[in-house]
Amino acid sequence: MCGVVGAVAQRNVVPILLEGLRRLEYRGYDSAGLAVIDDGLHRVRSTGRVAALADAAHEQNAHGLCGIAHTRWATHGMPSVANAHPHVSDSIAVVHNGIIENYESLRKRLKSLGYQFVSETDTEVIAHLVHHYHQRNRDLLTATQLAVADLHGTFAIGVIAVDAPQRLICARRGSPLLVGLGIEENFIASDISALLPVTQKVIYLEEGDIADLSLLSVAIYDADGCRIERNVFVSEQLSEMSELGNYRHFMQKEIHEQPRALTDTLHDAVMSERLLPELFGAEAGLVFAKISSVTILACGTSYHAAKVACYWIESLAGIPCNAEIASEYRYRESVPNPRALIVTLSQSGETADTLAALKHAQSLGHEYTLCICNVAESALVRLSRLSFLTRAGPEIGVASTKAFTTQLAALFLLTLVLTKQNDRLNAEAEAAHLQSLRALPAAVQHVLTLEPAVMLWAERFVDKHHALFLGRGMHYPIAMEGALKLKEISYIHAEAYPAGELKHGPLALVDKDMPVVAIAPNDTLLEKLKSNLHEVGARGGELYVFADADTHIASGEAVHQIQLPGHAGWLSPILHTIPLQLLAYHAALQKGTDVDKPRNLAKSVTVE
Repeated sequence: MCGVVGAVAQRNVVPILLEGLRRLEYRGYDSAGLAVIDDGLHRVRSTGRVAALADAAHEQNAHGLCGIAHTRWATHGMPSVANAHPHVSDSIAVVHNGIIENYESLRKRLKSLGYQFVSETDTEVIAHLVHHYHQRNRDLLTATQLAVADLHGTFAIGVIAVDAPQRLICARRGSPLLVGLGIEENFIASDISALLPVTQKVIYLEEGDIADLSLLSVAIYDADGCRIERNVFVSEQLSEMSELGNYRHFMQKEIHEQPRALTDTLHDAVMSERLLPELFGAEAGLVFAKISSVTILACGTSYHAAKVACYWIESLAGIPCNAEIASEYRYRESVPNPRALIVTLSQSGETADTLAALKHAQSLGHEYTLCICNVAESALVRLSRLSFLTRAGPEIGVASTKAFTTQLAALFLLTLVLTKQNDRLNAEAEAAHLQSLRALPAAVQHVLTLEPAVMLWAERFVDKHHALFLGRGMHYPIAMEGALKLKEISYIHAEAYPAGELKHGPLALVDKDMPVVAIAPNDTLLEKLKSNLHEVGARGGELYVFADADTHIASGEAVHQIQLPGHAGWLSPILHTIPLQLLAYHAALQKGTDVDKPRNLAKSVTVE
């Protein structure tokens, strides 16, 4: 949610700021703006896309050697130019990600001091607070430190001032923020992707850090105001990894990148002849020997991956497993099990609800924690005792695709390691599973060849307003994921149900105008599923069935079928995910929606 970019340099920073914002568009936003120091404070803001901001900046000849920029996802106040960042108080400009919980009391206090508010946002109080303290001591760093001390909530902020034209102050609490290191220029951003065109050397700020950037130096202070050194990382991401290339949308590109993403994620595991706990960290063997259950905390798409993992872990490893929606977990009375393995799933590693859930679990005494994440330097990784990095590469499309399938692959590796730990995996079965994982990327590539057939189905969804997705067993969470993808980007209302639940209510909705999408693998539940599909047909429903090649489901006027390869066993959920992603993508294309940036949604949900 939202995006922050800042720069101090010996060149015009406006192009740097605009390119950084463009690379952060995937996070979701409804307005954008920038402010630069150039013989005064020059601010440009607009609603809509970054392209509109770029046009306005060009028209106004915006230029400066120090500046901040922002893409806003509305929380306090509707999308408008007045509510867009940066917010200004006289000679001070501020950008902010997060939510200030005590902004109303601060607003009242600042009004009593004579400050006038022109926006509905919580962020404007930060600008006025910094200005208030800056008037008293004339030092921008000190003023920001004093202002931050008054704030309750989450934030990543960037601050500039006219009287400090080569100085950029930033601070973080609860929201991600990093510093980029250049040659006689330095930068800030909420995501490394924003800075890849200018640097790959970054410092990830810790909770409570405040940084003071100039052309030649970066000084970092912790929450107590003490000068501190933080590690410098060199990002493995390349600038071109975030480029669209020959694809129409990032979502399409990322769907087709899944064979490569799975290959990279599984590489270390499948190159060996046996599975080792150390795939999940140096202490993993010791930790896994002590656990008696697994709890997985996740949100959205990651939660669906967690639900699939519960089937795997309980069936193969024989360990009780529970998937929890992270935003609910910490708001209920749970019974802690000190021998539980707490697994967190997140593409970004900065998901606010998942971070809060992990901290809550740790406060309950859970010391065995594992993070499965796509970003090595993220907050979740740093907070967790063990970690496994998926190698999906940057995922730009808001609707997650390759991050989901690589999470599933990582969770299956975890399942196998736990199964082996419990003496439930002999050498022959271990070798067979490893061979299945080696073959997985090629199998996914084969499923991608079904795209033309899926495109034809998508044409039938153009005038539909509702859809029903059905699955059974470990494919039910995949039906949930398929429904989520369709609603996210095509705005067709879609729901998923276990197929056996049809007659317990959802069957009342079935008619010729509600397409029913079914996942039909050739597993032990196939015959039960066929009976459920007959129930749909008997009510005049139209079925769209993704079936394994050997399921022997008869096609007909109201039964459309696309056949995948033969049943992939435990890895079947991963293969059946692919055509559901393609269906959502092409249905959205047919409806003309903004595929990569669906309305009202954000990629990285960094506020509660």
